[in-house]
Amino acid sequence: QVQVAESGGGWVQPGGSLKLSCVASGSNFDQYLIVWVRQAPGKQREFVAQIDSHGDTNIADSVRDRFTIFRDNAKNTVYLQMNSLKAEDTAVYLCNAFEISIGNNWGRGTQVTVSS
Repeated sequence: QVQVAESGGGWVQPGGSLKLSCVASGSNFDQYLIVWVRQAPGKQREFVAQIDSHGDTNIADSVRDRFTIFRDNAKNTVYLQMNSLKAEDTAVYLCNAFEISIGNNWGRGTQVTVSS
């Protein structure tokens, strides 16, 4: 069983920045596809960004000019750097670690609140 844990959320004013972390257990972390999604109250879960084992990334159009995703395999961690945050970025951010041998593994999420 792969353990996944998100951290780094919190409250920030509009225009501020946060860096979220997704840590996943396992010796094959470098092979994991890591996906960030977010869930706002009353809204459907929304794709945010992903990074594969080659370091190739895909970022949602709605945040592409403000968010970046990168990984540090030595630390079993993927980071989501979020800049110029807006109120509409308020959500619970969840991380999924996937690889064929382990399936999908979700963390519990970290709350991001953007307000003045």
